[in-house]
Amino acid sequence: MNNIFEITYTDEILNRIENLNANSQPKWGEMDVSQMLAHCSSFQDIAMGYSFPSRGWLGLLVGRFAKPIFYNDKPLDHNMSTIPTILITSKKDFEIEREKLKQKIILFQKNGPEACTDHPHPFFGKLTSEQWGKGIYKHLDHHLKQFGV
Repeated sequence: MNNIFEITYTDEILNRIENLNANSQPKWGEMDVSQMLAHCSSFQDIAMGYSFPSRGWLGLLVGRFAKPIFYNDKPLDHNMSTIPTILITSKKDFEIEREKLKQKIILFQKNGPEACTDHPHPFFGKLTSEQWGKGIYKHLDHHLKQFGV
């Protein structure tokens, strides 16, 4: 499984983000490209320990059993639900959101696995830094495929 902490995969993701433009259209879902970038940036904030969404009852009940979905090789399902606090519905500026996400990915990779949050994922619960690294790559890959890059 690809891991965002490996520079090869960080570079791949950054190049794919560069291939987006303000007119990129989703193959599925309701977010436009700027909202998707803001959503991914908000997700980075969770992994970096800048944001601490609370765990919902469903995550507390089944999250630990579903945890491998986050970091295994199987692609994420289209239109799966997301963490409510990072569901972006407001209008966003494409260039600002693209640059913000790129900088967060670069910082996350540079800081390395030891800088991952210890705070539980709001659905899956406690994750190791390796699981975060794989999950972050998988999440970004999912959304970049959503927009055809």
